Amino acid sequence: MTLAGKTAVVTGSNSGIGLGIAIELARAGADVVLNSFTDRTEDHALAAKLSLEHGVAVRYVAADMSKGDDCRRLVADAGRCDILVNNAGVQHVAPIEEFPAEQWNRILAINLSSAFHTTAAALPGMRAGGWGRVVNIASAHALTASPFKSAYVAAKHGLVGLTKVTALECAGQGITANAICPGYVLTPLIESQIPDQMKAHNMDRETVIREVMLERQPSGQFATVEQVGRTAVFLCADAADQITGTTISVDGGWTAL
Repeated sequence: MTLAGKTAVVTGSNSGIGLGIAIELARAGADVVLNSFTDRTEDHALAAKLSLEHGVAVRYVAADMSKGDDCRRLVADAGRCDILVNNAGVQHVAPIEEFPAEQWNRILAINLSSAFHTTAAALPGMRAGGWGRVVNIASAHALTASPFKSAYVAAKHGLVGLTKVTALECAGQGITANAICPGYVLTPLIESQIPDQMKAHNMDRETVIREVMLERQPSGQFATVEQVGRTAVFLCADAADQITGTTISVDGGWTAL
């Protein structure tokens, strides 16, 4: 399939899952806008590298997803947004009674409110063009829960609700909205945690991955950023025209438990 002629805005996309999605969209022919809050030379260099590798226009736009005005400006600065991927996310772990209020507010702003702001900014252009895709990157924790992750779980559940409302408001207009719910995905951040987990549990790499990190992922395997990216590309394809308002799990069976 080809997404040539489409422009995709991917929030939180200079590393990890977001970058994996951006690469797959570029590979499918879409022009891509990368985003993070960092605005480093390396971020702009990454955009130039992807553009050269895939023969599409790729540029980097800095915006702080904790700020609603920045979220809306990102879409405006993109100039066009046919495909919106709301991926930006952060995490903090603590019991509810010890959970810092500033962390709760930060996580809800970045993991949920940012998607509201970017979607609100993107929908008028999608409606004008008669076509659009909103792909929200939720989590297995959008469908289930774990202790000590109150803000993250609340935000991801909320993101699925926002996805459904978006789908209903756009039904019959050529615009779909869906959420991808990954389990554990092998990103550089997760990879960096493996040596510490090996040391803490006195286990070899494969054992600590299988018995500790992927205890709740029945496949015993990490999902990959490429798999999540290709799922996003599928949701942008004509074959997914009638898939809207739902979730797709990429979690090795986690939410089947």
